[in-house]
Formats: sequence, structure tokens, C-alpha cells
Amino acid sequence: MIRIKKLLLTLVSFLILVSCLEDDSALIAFDNETILADFIADKTFVNNQVIACAASDNEKLDINNVYFYPEEGSADFRLYQSWADDGDDFSTYQFVPLNSEPFFQGALKVFKLRSDCKWTVVIFEKEGKTEISTPIRMKMAFQPTIWTSDLTIDQSNTLMPRFSWSTLSEENNAIFFQVLATEALELLSGTYTQDNHFQYYNLDNVVLNVTPRTPPDLVKGETYIFTLMDVSLDNWVNHVIVSPFTVE
Repeated sequence: MIRIKKLLLTLVSFLILVSCLEDDSALIAFDNETILADFIADKTFVNNQVIACAASDNEKLDINNVYFYPEEGSADFRLYQSWADDGDDFSTYQFVPLNSEPFFQGALKVFKLRSDCKWTVVIFEKEGKTEISTPIRMKMAFQPTIWTSDLTIDQSNTLMPRFSWSTLSEENNAIFFQVLATEALELLSGTYTQDNHFQYYNLDNVVLNVTPRTPPDLVKGETYIFTLMDVSLDNWVNHVIVSPFTVE
């Protein structure tokens, strides 16, 4: 009888484990993965390496969108959150059991996080090292991201439109991230500038380029989508501009 009970307990435990593995909405975290400091204790890791930022969602006001760039060869994407005042203390970061979702058809990725935490970091594994983002200050509660479509487009230079926009707060801005995509949200170019203007595909004022391949020429009459993120020094997105346009 005791042996049968043990077998039943083993079977139930196995079924619970399988159901967790089949649930694509969450990862399984073991004890040494729960706290970030413990997770990286026996690993070779690099700080401030993953390109990441966060914004409050445009439609679901209780959602934080934590965006990041998945470098080629990277894997095992993870999100950690902290409620501590010190964002650099990895002993306060707890694992968040979420899977990342594709953004711009997977050229970028995003974690959809419901939380009132103060900080997040994104980590992944690449070439035997654990790479960690700069801590992101989460400001949804007191400085939600502003979403608009306010954009100026100059198409006087054929097939090389020039985009410009207003900076809502010079004090809060550190850098601008621009994405030009098709209507199907296939990323054509991804660039960073310190200026509030960008011309497709002119890299003269680009300080960081995450475009995955040589961008194609734009096609007259086709509609594209320009997305702009105004990012603060602590990697919170102050302002997002999303504006479709048709090439003239």
C-alpha cells in the first residue's frame, strides 16, 4: 500500500512538471535562479551589455513593455525585477517567469510585465557568457510613456525621407531610437541618434546601428511605419511616436 502511494505521488509530481513545461507562458525557475546574484555567482557575466529599455503600454495601462535587442547567437532570455532603491544591487533582483515575445517580427523582443517594481534587467546567454542589461528604472506609476503620432516627414529627397520630431523634455532625454518597418512590421532599419532627426538610410548622425542587414530601397506608393522612442538615461522610454506614411 505504501509503495502504491509513493508511485501515485511520483506520477502526480510528474504530471505537474509536464503541465508546467507545456505552459508556454512561463519558465521554470530553480532555487539558484530565483535571485540574480545567485544565478550569476558561478558564471562569467558582462554588465551593461544587453540593449534594453522599457515603456508603459499604449493600450493596457497596467502593462510595462520591456524591449530588448536579441543579439545574434543569444539564447535563454530572462527578466529580473527589483523593488530596491539601489538598481545596481543584483541580490535584490527576482526572476520573473515570463517568456519574451517577438517584436518587429523578432528583430527585437519584448517582455509584457504587470508589476509595480522599481527596476528590471534583461539577461541572456551568448558565447558562454551571461550578458546583462543596464538596470531599467520603471516609471509607469509616476511618469507613464506618452504615445503620439506627431512627426514631420520631408520627402523632398526621393526614397530617402527625413524624419524629425519634437523633444518633449531635454532634461529627460538621453538618446533616440528609430525603427523603419513595413506595414507587416518587418524591421528595415534600427538606429540610434542623439539628434531629433534621422534620414533613411543615412548614417551620418547614427551613434548605434542595430539594422540586421543592408536595408532595401523604399518603394514609391508603398506604406511604411516609422517608430521613434525617446529614451532616458535610466532607459525608461519617455515618448513613443508611431506614424505610418506612404512614399511619394
